[in-house]
Amino acid sequence: MASLNTLRTKFGVVLSIIIALALLAFILSLKNDMGFSGSDPKVGEIDGSKVSYSEYYDIYEQVRSQSGAQESDEQQSALLANTAWQALFAQRVLAPGFAKAGIVVSDEERQALIGGREYSPVFYQAFADPRTGLYSVEAVSGFLAEAQSDPQASAAWKQLNEQARLERSGRKFAALVRGGAFVNSLEIARGVKAANDKFSGKWFGKQYSAVPDSLVSVSRSDIRAYYKKHKSAYKQLPSRSLSYVVFEVEPTDDDLLALEQSVQEVGARFAETGELRAFVRGNRNGHIAENYVSAAQLSDEEAAALLTGKPYGPVLKNNEWTMARVLDSKVAPDSLGIRHIVLPYSEEELADSLLTVIRRGADFAELAARYSVYEQTAALGGEVGVLPFSAFTGEFAQALSGAKRGDVVKIASGDAIQLLQVYRAGRPVKHVQVASIVYPVEASAATVRNVHNQALSFTLAAKGSAEAFSEAASAAALTPRVATLSQGERTIRGLEDSRDVARWAYDAGEGDMSEIFKVGKDYVVARLAEIDNSEYVPLKEVAAQIRAQLFRDKKFEFIRKELSGAAFDEQAASLGSEIGDFANVSYNAYYIDGVGMEPRLVGAIAAVDQTGAVSAPVKGFNGLYVFRVDAIDRDSAQTVEDERVRAQALAENRVSQFVMPAIQQLARIKDLRGKYF
Repeated sequence: MASLNTLRTKFGVVLSIIIALALLAFILSLKNDMGFSGSDPKVGEIDGSKVSYSEYYDIYEQVRSQSGAQESDEQQSALLANTAWQALFAQRVLAPGFAKAGIVVSDEERQALIGGREYSPVFYQAFADPRTGLYSVEAVSGFLAEAQSDPQASAAWKQLNEQARLERSGRKFAALVRGGAFVNSLEIARGVKAANDKFSGKWFGKQYSAVPDSLVSVSRSDIRAYYKKHKSAYKQLPSRSLSYVVFEVEPTDDDLLALEQSVQEVGARFAETGELRAFVRGNRNGHIAENYVSAAQLSDEEAAALLTGKPYGPVLKNNEWTMARVLDSKVAPDSLGIRHIVLPYSEEELADSLLTVIRRGADFAELAARYSVYEQTAALGGEVGVLPFSAFTGEFAQALSGAKRGDVVKIASGDAIQLLQVYRAGRPVKHVQVASIVYPVEASAATVRNVHNQALSFTLAAKGSAEAFSEAASAAALTPRVATLSQGERTIRGLEDSRDVARWAYDAGEGDMSEIFKVGKDYVVARLAEIDNSEYVPLKEVAAQIRAQLFRDKKFEFIRKELSGAAFDEQAASLGSEIGDFANVSYNAYYIDGVGMEPRLVGAIAAVDQTGAVSAPVKGFNGLYVFRVDAIDRDSAQTVEDERVRAQALAENRVSQFVMPAIQQLARIKDLRGKYF
């Protein structure tokens, strides 16, 4: 029976499906008026309407509680935040859109999803038997019985049904979109030609860099005109620019010496103790390995000490002080070839019966295929493969340490019983279980306080202006770093654990200086340099990029005017260019030998139908090119049907890939959560 607690543990997987499909949401009946009364901050806009703090926070809390996830780190917090945002997007955009498109899930379909006649990842993740991997209708019935008397279970059942309905609607929508992808006969013919035709011939060209900049001119009006004509290419999200300095917390020489002395003292007691397990467990840096390793899996220094019963270390390695001793040892095969039969923990009697018949000579592979509930290996006769002995831990290591070829052992572990047959046993070698204590090299508390005081002094000196910030950084021998925080981003790129810095930046005004932030092991102080809420990248920021493009365009025209003559050789001579050869160039080529990556030149060559003609000048990224195709090798490797299948699959994939971003763009989304979450 699937209990409510069991269901909660599975909601995490269900949420992964929600994110992956971007088509699911939690219950649609959430009230918009819960939470704050009066002033309720805006955390975003979806489809032109406000998303309030209270509405978003309520869904965020539902996602967190239902999934059982914790905000233990930035990655987990971001996962929860994005899931809640996708839920709102589905509620406000996808579900109404499905309804307008006439996409419905009938009661008959819903019953088929619940009964397992139609696949539903939502119901499957909630009610699949973890031991067999099969969907359990009995688990559904048991949960429904619980829901009749438990309001929480009833609410969870309602949510599951709504998620399954939305997931089904989403799949129908995706199928409709894919069905709209169509490849016509012209595209197929072009694809066959692109795959099969190989072109050979000659080329010449002149690089733009060969034309001095002084021979062409690009005016400010030219740049403005280009920017105006191509303005849509420079669309941007609102952003905030900040400068920040990092006060790195590194151990001093005194810290290193004190740590070494402390480690040596612990190392002496570690080497002498007769209660090794208790000693290691009593040290916060202690660790007891679960597996056994051989000399081949240790360094030469470790093996020389540990395999002869001596302590290893303390030794400084990879910025850590390490000491180790052997807690236990076994002589075991260096590797084992294993087959297994996996049974539910309740099948003890069956396990004993199978063990008996196997030891009497029954075919293990045949029994594994028939009885094992682990389908991945059952289909292979229970074959697990050849594994090193170090791969086994706990009950498995104990049972297999003295195993010989042909042995069969029974092991009960977790929710399963396993019968393991050893069909290969390597040479016996000594293996050891290692207990270790590792001290990372880090700054002392006094050093941390000292660095914090330096940051505090900096904040006093840096207030007031950008010049003061820069001068204080110079006095502290620090180089200010620059970062841009775009709308919706929750962290500063390149800065570890920077959520608090980003949250401050969203709430700061131009010229504001931050408090001292603890970022990883270091301290950070930031200054908000600029707030840019413009819809497009300012001209001043792209002027250099546009100027370079216009120089290329004008140099192309300059070179084209130099080009003269009708014959191929005459034109090459007019530019002072040498003639080069190309061979086996196809439409799908990335570059041409001697030329490099020039997609326009490749496309122009692949578009030729007849040989011998001199091409028109081709405007490449690096220069002007002229070519002549002398031979076309028309292969027949790619058939029309092959190309039809390939092109159709590619078209459907592109549609599926871009439909959701397109819907999000049409929904006029503004993500302002970074200030709060």
